[in-house]
Amino acid sequence: MIRAAVPTDATQIAAIWNKVIRETTITFNPVEKSDEEVVGLTSKDCLVWEDAGQILGFARYFPFRGGEGYRFTVEHTIMLHTDGRGQGGGRRLIEALCAHAKAAGKHVMIAGCSAEITGAIAFHARLGFQEVATLPEVGFKFGRWIDLVLMQKRL
Repeated sequence: MIRAAVPTDATQIAAIWNKVIRETTITFNPVEKSDEEVVGLTSKDCLVWEDAGQILGFARYFPFRGGEGYRFTVEHTIMLHTDGRGQGGGRRLIEALCAHAKAAGKHVMIAGCSAEITGAIAFHARLGFQEVATLPEVGFKFGRWIDLVLMQKRL
């Protein structure tokens, strides 16, 4: 089931997020999230995919850039538990997140994908996101520079 995140989801969301932080370049951020920080991040515009009480993934959107001129554009994060990959939950999360953002009056959603994670780029392309830019060597993690691929979808 896809539903709005609630504060009691924070521990499971943080566990998913922190595994991604520790082990992958899906995010360039090397600093793990505390449960308290995740509670604040999930207070709005955050959805979870839950099955039998287990959070298998989450997705959230947030302002793309500051300033009134960008108020209709958002960026998103999506992360899945390893047990949830390949089951269609990621697709359902993004579809629900896009619908939520559109209902909130947003016009464009941005995906920032590590160029190393070709599966994420293909995933977003299948969902209608178009590649609009590659920013060379803007991320740094695990001792190396990493390109960022920006993709966008008009809602």
